[in-house]
Amino acid sequence: FRYATCGGANTVLSILVFNFSHYFIFKEDNVDIGFVVLKSYNAALFVSFCISFVVGFLLMKFVVFVASNLRGRIQLFRYFVAYLVNLFLSYFLLKIFVEYAKLDAVIAQLITTVIVIAISYLSQKHFTFKTKKD
Repeated sequence: FRYATCGGANTVLSILVFNFSHYFIFKEDNVDIGFVVLKSYNAALFVSFCISFVVGFLLMKFVVFVASNLRGRIQLFRYFVAYLVNLFLSYFLLKIFVEYAKLDAVIAQLITTVIVIAISYLSQKHFTFKTKKD
């Protein structure tokens, strides 16, 4: 229940930030960051992931997986690794859904979110915040 509530709240935050970034900050235009040009939905994805990383870690550590006896810095590192995997998975799924399946970016983001949530829960439970046996 706590994972669903915290994860759901963080997901809603992530989707809101994604939509706001995609439509209002980047205005659906390509984003030139000097060494690469990003499509607006990819730039919005990275902005939403940066914000939801911090919020998500704090919620998972202090609300959901409080029984974990791993050190905080180990949890943070593992969360970061799992988060990067989820970020790349999200990037590639979003690219497939938008560019090849021709879905709207917001619909593609919602579908991608559902897939990544399932994978994220398993990685957090069994890797990031697992409980060491004494």
